Amino acid sequence: MLMKLSSISPTFARQKAEKVERPLTRQEWIKADRIVIALLFAATIVAAIIFS
Repeated sequence: MLMKLSSISPTFARQKAEKVERPLTRQEWIKADRIVIALLFAATIVAAIIFS
């Protein structure tokens, strides 16, 4: 038997308008790079403390 989807949780409903992906700007790339480098630096310090 088929079950009718409730209107409270429309998780399976299609979006009416598809989102258009836009390319990242230069400033957004720079911010992303800085975050990644900071995370790698912190992970390196934590790993050095744990494995020493």
